[in-house]
Amino acid sequence: MFSVTKEKVKPIISVTIEAEEALRPILNNFKEPILFLKKEDQLFAYVQINNSLIEKLEQNDYSRDFLIQHAHSIESICFLTEHISLPILFQIIGGPFAIITGEDGRPSGYLLREDVLAELFIQGNKSVDLLRILLSSIPMGIFVIDKEKKIINCNEAGLKMIKSSTDKVLNFPGESIFSGEHIQNVFANGKTILNHLEFKNGMGVLVDYSPIRSLDDQVEGIIIVVQDLPMVEEMALEIEYIKDLNNDLNAILSSIYDEILVVSAKGELLRFSENIIQDFWQIDLKELIGKNILELEDQGLFTPSVTRQVIEKKKKVSVVQETRTGRKILAVGNPIFNEENQLERIIIASRDITETTRLKTELQEARKISEQYKKELDDFRSKDAFIKKLIYCSPKMEKIMNQVQKIADFSSTVLLNGESGVGKEVIAQAIHQLGKRSQQPFLKLNCGAIPESLLESELFGYAKGSFTGADKNGKDGYFKQADGGILFLDEIGEMPMHLQVKLLRVLQEQEVIPVGSTTPIKVNVQIIAATNKNLAKMVGEGSFREDLFYRLNVIPIRIPPLRERIEDISLLAFHFLQQLNEKYERNYHLTPDAVNVLEFYSWPGNVRELQNIIERLVVSSDHSAIDAEFVSQFLSMGYELKKMRPVVTRVMPLQDAIDYVEEQLIVMAMNQYKTTTKAAKALGISQSSVSRKYQKIQNEKNLKVENLSSY
Repeated sequence: MFSVTKEKVKPIISVTIEAEEALRPILNNFKEPILFLKKEDQLFAYVQINNSLIEKLEQNDYSRDFLIQHAHSIESICFLTEHISLPILFQIIGGPFAIITGEDGRPSGYLLREDVLAELFIQGNKSVDLLRILLSSIPMGIFVIDKEKKIINCNEAGLKMIKSSTDKVLNFPGESIFSGEHIQNVFANGKTILNHLEFKNGMGVLVDYSPIRSLDDQVEGIIIVVQDLPMVEEMALEIEYIKDLNNDLNAILSSIYDEILVVSAKGELLRFSENIIQDFWQIDLKELIGKNILELEDQGLFTPSVTRQVIEKKKKVSVVQETRTGRKILAVGNPIFNEENQLERIIIASRDITETTRLKTELQEARKISEQYKKELDDFRSKDAFIKKLIYCSPKMEKIMNQVQKIADFSSTVLLNGESGVGKEVIAQAIHQLGKRSQQPFLKLNCGAIPESLLESELFGYAKGSFTGADKNGKDGYFKQADGGILFLDEIGEMPMHLQVKLLRVLQEQEVIPVGSTTPIKVNVQIIAATNKNLAKMVGEGSFREDLFYRLNVIPIRIPPLRERIEDISLLAFHFLQQLNEKYERNYHLTPDAVNVLEFYSWPGNVRELQNIIERLVVSSDHSAIDAEFVSQFLSMGYELKKMRPVVTRVMPLQDAIDYVEEQLIVMAMNQYKTTTKAAKALGISQSSVSRKYQKIQNEKNLKVENLSSY
């Protein structure tokens, strides 16, 4: 508590503004500094009296209105008792005076601020150190710098803000803690510097530099006010972080190949990256900052506008834009929404794909050509592999295969004729594999193996509900299933007459009518027919339609029986034997005399019989070497010899034919009689002739077998 002596309290002298008395008598010899004004017996204002004001009042004839103009409201003045608390003391210091009230609460006098301060310093050692209280009570940091630019005083708040202590601050140069440049400027020009952001010991503070002036207006020192804003440090650090982040983002944007645009929700260009697509904008992008780029689409600079689509759809949009010059630009627009889910920004990434598009087109063309070449190469490989699987060396089969390769590129109907087992189906498959339909179906149907009642539905299919027991959904026939490919009709001579009519329609019209339906179905099928009968003879007998015969006989191919192409027998025998060896992991081989026996057999069952005989030999043999004697046990030689006559299969010189027949007779005689003596007796020649000629035949056969084995 602080108290003031009664001698310091000055009396209240007042005038009533409603009274008409003149001010001159009151102000003459007026020695007090304050004149109070009353209204309705209440103090409402005051006037600070000084010589300058009295002179002006004299000039205005002591006008009451002039006095009121220079009056101040009393509402800002504090009212107090003779005993003053410290908070009230600070209020007094803030005004020119304070009004003292008596015990009745009415104003009894007033106390000047100067008198309070004087009394305060007089009583300083007794009750209160006002300066210390003032400095410690101020929430802001206060530092006082003298004329020598040293810190001579400070408060605790300031020390906390700069994280220091008095022994490290007092009497130290001000520039050791604060900005030496600002201190020098305040002493030099006497101007106040406000809100300077500084970092002290890792903390951010706002610093004000205010000059302390003497009576002659000279700068005697500086009051430094430090404000500890809790968020200043975080804000400063965040600003630094944002600056670093901005630098990083700029570096990233400059390294990105794409052109990056930042556009407002209204379509206005805000900023752009360093990488700009050349010859696209046809204008400096700096000139477009703040302008609406939607207008550029309207001007025909490019189309379509990704900005417009993002604004309309409120989602990510990718478009390919085309410019006037024909360039193609891939633009991707990404919408950015604020917390209220409102569109705020649009980020557009653009890339010139003109060259990429061209290269892509060329690459697609190259791939298409490559795939075509690959397909053709695969076809060639497939055809070549298939041809290699065909086993033959006779001139007759060579001629047939040449013919097959020629007709494979066409869709003509082919009629294969030959005995049972000669390989008609193999030739049909060769036509399929070597032709343009190799990737399409290859279906085969044996006309003699299916009952007549089912053959029609198998060939042409049937509609649902056609007959009892039929599939409820109907069924596609062989013609429909083979559409685009080849249908192989084996044993065509066994086809009933009423189905021959329908087959003729398919060949003529290229369409089929399923059983139980009246709607024809178009098909594209190549027909390969095969038979072991003489169809021409059957036409004469009336058991085969003449018109169908001529439709089938477009490309006739006769496949000779095995006995007419003896050159293929040994080749086929070795081929079948090799297959069985690989299948059963055996190592059987034919002796030369065994090959002779096979070649001189007539093979009524042709290739199929030869394959069966070789398998029977492998299964039955006890030794890896299969000789002539063992082979003869499985061939009906006696029966064959009675039926067989020496066969000459082609025109040749007479001597060659004699040698050929002689060779057959000697070999057959040796196979039958086993000894040269008995063979000579049967042939009617000497034993020495049989021995010599047979030895020659054997040597030639051995040489031939060795050549075949080397393949």
